[in-house]
Amino acid sequence: MTTDPIEQKNRYLRYLELVTGPFEHKKRYRRYKARTERLPADYHTAIDALQRYMLYFGPGKADSLLAMLDDLADLFEQSAANGIPVREVVGEDPVEFAEAFLRNYPEGQWISRERQRLTDAIDRAADLAAGDKS
Repeated sequence: MTTDPIEQKNRYLRYLELVTGPFEHKKRYRRYKARTERLPADYHTAIDALQRYMLYFGPGKADSLLAMLDDLADLFEQSAANGIPVREVVGEDPVEFAEAFLRNYPEGQWISRERQRLTDAIDRAADLAAGDKS
């Protein structure tokens, strides 16, 4: 029983994507990185720092994360093209800027899931305490 080489390749690629994630996400991320590499040095340094922060606190789902990074690249490309200094883009408090930017992409944030888990646990504890008093 021999299998078609194309079928074997397709099966291998499906398995590989299952393990590593969709290839399209990797291609999209590479395009994003290429865009940021073309930015002037100060914008490039700033966007790298923001990306590092946002990867830690941002969406855990690839589609949301990639959309967020694309939007960040758009903002920095437009700002560079218009000659807007980095400090004017992010303001005096880069953390405040990053947090405000992240609020636009709440889907899949691990912190949102943990906040909900905490709220649910306290609700259950309160319900148990209310049941004991009855």
